[in-house]
Amino acid sequence: MSKTELIPRIVENKDWVTILFIIAFSLIVVTKTAFENRFRDFVNLLINDKYLKIYKDSSNLMSWFTILLFVVQLISISFFLQLVLSYFGYATKTNWVTFIQIFTFLSFFILSKFLIEKIIATSFNIENFIEQFNLFKVSYRTYMGLLLLPVNIIMYYTNIMNTYAIIGVMIMLLIINAVTYLVSLKNYQKLLLSKLFYFILYICALEFAPYYFMYYIITKR
Repeated sequence: MSKTELIPRIVENKDWVTILFIIAFSLIVVTKTAFENRFRDFVNLLINDKYLKIYKDSSNLMSWFTILLFVVQLISISFFLQLVLSYFGYATKTNWVTFIQIFTFLSFFILSKFLIEKIIATSFNIENFIEQFNLFKVSYRTYMGLLLLPVNIIMYYTNIMNTYAIIGVMIMLLIINAVTYLVSLKNYQKLLLSKLFYFILYICALEFAPYYFMYYIITKR
Protein backbone atom coordinates (compact mmCIF):
# COMPACT_ATOMS: atom_id res chain seq x y z
CA MET A 1 0.00 0.00 0.00
CA SER A 2 1.51 3.29 -1.14
CA LYS A 3 1.88 6.15 1.27
CA THR A 4 -0.05 9.28 0.31
CA GLU A 5 1.57 12.63 1.03
CA LEU A 6 -0.65 15.68 1.24
CA ILE A 7 0.86 18.83 -0.21
CA PRO A 8 -0.84 22.09 0.86
CA ARG A 9 -2.10 24.21 -2.00
CA ILE A 10 -0.83 27.77 -1.80
CA VAL A 11 -3.22 30.31 -3.26
CA GLU A 12 -2.04 33.90 -3.47
CA ASN A 13 -4.47 36.54 -2.28
CA LYS A 14 -5.17 38.97 -5.13
CA ASP A 15 -7.79 41.08 -3.34
CA TRP A 16 -5.17 43.40 -1.85
CA VAL A 17 -4.35 44.79 -5.30
CA THR A 18 -7.95 45.88 -5.88
CA ILE A 19 -8.05 47.40 -2.40
CA LEU A 20 -4.79 49.20 -3.15
CA PHE A 21 -6.23 50.76 -6.30
CA ILE A 22 -9.38 51.79 -4.41
CA ILE A 23 -7.25 53.47 -1.72
CA ALA A 24 -5.26 55.35 -4.38
CA PHE A 25 -8.39 56.61 -6.16
CA SER A 26 -9.99 57.48 -2.82
CA LEU A 27 -7.02 59.67 -1.96
CA ILE A 28 -7.35 61.40 -5.34
CA VAL A 29 -11.07 62.01 -4.75
CA VAL A 30 -10.42 63.39 -1.25
CA THR A 31 -7.72 65.69 -2.60
CA LYS A 32 -9.93 66.90 -5.45
CA THR A 33 -12.82 67.57 -3.07
CA ALA A 34 -10.74 69.36 -0.44
CA PHE A 35 -8.61 71.38 -2.91
CA GLU A 36 -10.88 71.73 -5.93
CA ASN A 37 -9.33 74.83 -7.52
CA ARG A 38 -5.77 73.71 -6.90
CA PHE A 39 -6.47 70.24 -8.26
CA ARG A 40 -7.98 71.74 -11.41
CA ASP A 41 -4.83 73.79 -11.98
CA PHE A 42 -2.68 70.75 -11.20
CA VAL A 43 -4.24 68.49 -13.84
CA ASN A 44 -3.32 71.11 -16.47
CA LEU A 45 0.33 71.08 -15.40
CA LEU A 46 1.62 69.69 -18.70
CA ILE A 47 -0.43 72.18 -20.71
CA ASN A 48 0.56 75.39 -18.92
CA ASP A 49 2.60 76.54 -15.94
CA LYS A 50 -0.23 78.31 -14.10
CA TYR A 51 -0.04 75.85 -11.22
CA LEU A 52 3.70 76.41 -10.78
CA LYS A 53 3.28 80.18 -10.76
CA ILE A 54 0.45 80.19 -8.22
CA TYR A 55 1.84 77.56 -5.84
CA LYS A 56 5.55 78.33 -6.09
CA ASP A 57 5.93 79.18 -2.41
CA SER A 58 8.07 76.58 -0.61
CA SER A 59 5.41 76.17 2.13
CA ASN A 60 3.28 74.26 -0.41
CA LEU A 61 5.83 71.45 -0.32
CA MET A 62 4.47 70.24 3.04
CA SER A 63 0.78 70.97 2.41
CA TRP A 64 -1.87 68.23 2.65
CA PHE A 65 -2.46 68.52 -1.10
CA THR A 66 1.14 67.57 -1.79
CA ILE A 67 1.28 64.88 0.91
CA LEU A 68 -1.91 63.08 -0.21
CA LEU A 69 -0.88 62.98 -3.85
CA PHE A 70 2.65 62.01 -2.84
CA VAL A 71 1.22 58.86 -1.23
CA VAL A 72 -0.62 58.12 -4.49
CA GLN A 73 2.66 58.59 -6.34
CA LEU A 74 4.44 56.12 -4.05
CA ILE A 75 1.67 53.55 -4.50
CA SER A 76 1.68 53.95 -8.27
CA ILE A 77 5.45 53.80 -8.78
CA SER A 78 5.91 50.94 -6.28
CA PHE A 79 3.32 48.80 -8.00
CA PHE A 80 4.74 49.57 -11.44
CA LEU A 81 8.17 48.42 -10.22
CA GLN A 82 6.56 45.22 -8.94
CA LEU A 83 4.94 44.64 -12.33
CA VAL A 84 8.30 45.10 -14.05
CA LEU A 85 10.01 42.70 -11.62
CA SER A 86 7.26 40.13 -12.15
CA TYR A 87 7.57 40.43 -15.94
CA PHE A 88 11.29 39.62 -15.76
CA GLY A 89 10.72 36.78 -13.31
CA TYR A 90 12.12 38.35 -10.13
CA ALA A 91 8.79 38.49 -8.28
CA THR A 92 5.07 37.85 -8.69
CA LYS A 93 2.62 40.67 -9.23
CA THR A 94 0.22 39.32 -6.60
CA ASN A 95 2.74 39.11 -3.75
CA TRP A 96 1.79 41.80 -1.24
CA VAL A 97 5.01 41.28 0.75
CA THR A 98 7.05 42.32 -2.28
CA PHE A 99 4.93 45.43 -2.69
CA ILE A 100 5.43 46.40 0.96
CA GLN A 101 9.17 45.95 0.56
CA ILE A 102 9.30 48.12 -2.58
CA PHE A 103 6.99 50.75 -1.05
CA THR A 104 9.07 50.92 2.14
CA PHE A 105 12.37 51.11 0.28
CA LEU A 106 11.08 53.80 -2.08
CA SER A 107 9.65 55.86 0.80
CA PHE A 108 12.88 55.58 2.78
CA PHE A 109 14.98 56.45 -0.28
CA ILE A 110 12.97 59.57 -1.18
CA LEU A 111 12.61 60.89 2.38
CA SER A 112 16.29 60.28 3.19
CA LYS A 113 17.31 62.04 0.00
CA PHE A 114 15.03 64.95 0.89
CA LEU A 115 16.56 65.34 4.36
CA ILE A 116 20.11 65.21 2.99
CA GLU A 117 19.17 67.85 0.41
CA LYS A 118 17.88 70.10 3.20
CA ILE A 119 21.16 69.76 5.11
CA ILE A 120 23.32 70.48 2.07
CA ALA A 121 21.11 73.37 0.95
CA THR A 122 21.41 74.98 4.38
CA SER A 123 25.19 74.48 4.38
CA PHE A 124 25.59 76.10 0.94
CA ASN A 125 23.03 78.84 1.63
CA ILE A 126 20.81 77.81 -1.28
CA GLU A 127 17.90 76.61 0.84
CA ASN A 128 15.25 78.79 -0.82
CA PHE A 129 16.21 77.65 -4.30
CA ILE A 130 16.38 73.94 -3.37
CA GLU A 131 12.96 74.07 -1.69
CA GLN A 132 11.38 75.58 -4.79
CA PHE A 133 13.32 73.17 -6.99
CA ASN A 134 11.99 70.26 -4.92
CA LEU A 135 8.47 71.64 -5.25
CA PHE A 136 8.91 71.58 -9.02
CA LYS A 137 10.14 67.99 -8.92
CA VAL A 138 7.40 66.83 -6.57
CA SER A 139 4.72 68.47 -8.74
CA TYR A 140 5.83 66.83 -11.97
CA ARG A 141 6.60 63.46 -10.41
CA THR A 142 3.24 63.43 -8.63
CA TYR A 143 1.64 64.11 -12.00
CA MET A 144 3.67 61.22 -13.36
CA GLY A 145 2.34 58.99 -10.57
CA LEU A 146 -1.25 59.89 -11.45
CA LEU A 147 -0.65 59.06 -15.11
CA LEU A 148 0.98 55.78 -14.11
CA LEU A 149 -2.00 54.63 -12.01
CA PRO A 150 -4.35 53.72 -14.92
CA VAL A 151 -1.37 52.17 -16.72
CA ASN A 152 -0.82 49.90 -13.72
CA ILE A 153 -4.49 48.88 -13.74
CA ILE A 154 -4.43 48.02 -17.44
CA MET A 155 -1.18 46.08 -17.13
CA TYR A 156 -2.37 44.16 -14.07
CA TYR A 157 -5.83 43.14 -15.27
CA THR A 158 -4.83 42.41 -18.87
CA ASN A 159 -2.00 40.57 -20.60
CA ILE A 160 -0.72 43.46 -22.70
CA MET A 161 2.43 43.95 -20.65
CA ASN A 162 5.52 43.41 -22.76
CA THR A 163 8.98 44.84 -23.29
CA TYR A 164 7.70 47.59 -25.60
CA ALA A 165 5.10 48.72 -23.06
CA ILE A 166 7.73 48.87 -20.32
CA ILE A 167 10.12 50.86 -22.53
CA GLY A 168 7.29 53.22 -23.51
CA VAL A 169 6.44 53.93 -19.88
CA MET A 170 10.12 54.41 -19.03
CA ILE A 171 10.48 56.95 -21.85
CA MET A 172 7.44 58.81 -20.54
CA LEU A 173 8.98 58.97 -17.06
CA LEU A 174 12.29 60.22 -18.45
CA ILE A 175 10.55 62.93 -20.49
CA ILE A 176 8.64 64.19 -17.45
CA ASN A 177 11.86 64.28 -15.41
CA ALA A 178 13.65 66.12 -18.21
CA VAL A 179 10.83 68.69 -18.39
CA THR A 180 11.17 69.21 -14.64
CA TYR A 181 14.82 70.16 -14.91
CA LEU A 182 14.38 72.31 -18.02
CA VAL A 183 11.54 74.34 -16.50
CA SER A 184 13.48 74.75 -13.26
CA LEU A 185 16.60 75.91 -15.09
CA LYS A 186 14.59 78.40 -17.12
CA ASN A 187 12.78 79.90 -14.13
CA TYR A 188 15.85 80.16 -11.90
CA GLN A 189 18.62 80.82 -14.39
CA LYS A 190 19.69 84.08 -12.70
CA LEU A 191 19.95 82.46 -9.29
CA LEU A 192 21.73 79.45 -10.79
CA LEU A 193 24.43 81.58 -12.39
CA SER A 194 25.26 83.14 -9.03
CA LYS A 195 25.50 79.73 -7.35
CA LEU A 196 26.47 77.58 -10.32
CA PHE A 197 29.21 75.59 -8.55
CA TYR A 198 26.93 74.55 -5.68
CA PHE A 199 24.14 73.63 -8.04
CA ILE A 200 26.40 71.40 -10.13
CA LEU A 201 27.66 69.77 -6.94
CA TYR A 202 24.07 69.26 -5.80
CA ILE A 203 23.01 67.71 -9.13
CA CYS A 204 25.94 65.30 -9.22
CA ALA A 205 25.78 64.28 -5.56
CA LEU A 206 22.04 64.04 -5.00
CA GLU A 207 20.37 63.70 -8.38
CA PHE A 208 22.59 61.37 -10.40
CA ALA A 209 24.71 59.45 -7.89
CA PRO A 210 21.88 57.91 -5.76
CA TYR A 211 20.08 56.52 -8.81
CA TYR A 212 23.31 55.17 -10.24
CA PHE A 213 24.22 53.35 -7.04
CA MET A 214 20.67 52.02 -6.68
CA TYR A 215 20.82 50.70 -10.27
CA TYR A 216 24.26 49.20 -9.60
CA ILE A 217 23.12 47.38 -6.46
CA ILE A 218 19.94 46.02 -8.09
CA THR A 219 21.71 44.76 -11.23
CA LYS A 220 24.52 43.15 -9.21
CA ARG A 221 22.01 41.33 -7.03
